[in-house]
Amino acid sequence: MAAYLIVEIETTDADLMAEYRKHTPGLIAKFGGKFIVRGGETETLEGGWSPPRMVVIEFPDIAAARRFYRSEEYKPVLAMRLKAGNNRAVLADGVPPA
Repeated sequence: MAAYLIVEIETTDADLMAEYRKHTPGLIAKFGGKFIVRGGETETLEGGWSPPRMVVIEFPDIAAARRFYRSEEYKPVLAMRLKAGNNRAVLADGVPPA
């Protein structure tokens, strides 16, 4: 069952965030992940949530997503993102295939 890493990002250091983005595609793919949403337009439909940037990454399952997020390879890259902006992230299980 697929799992999704959902990250809201408010960039405060554009250069550092650009460097972070150079490293993520290969690492995500290494753990079986792929981008579903990577920036682009958002529209608030309910509530006051208005994320400046949204990223959604699909992984084959929640275990793969956890391995990615907690991996030694991602730690220094994650540190870049955390330093380059204000972020909120959640990991969510998908629904079983029909």
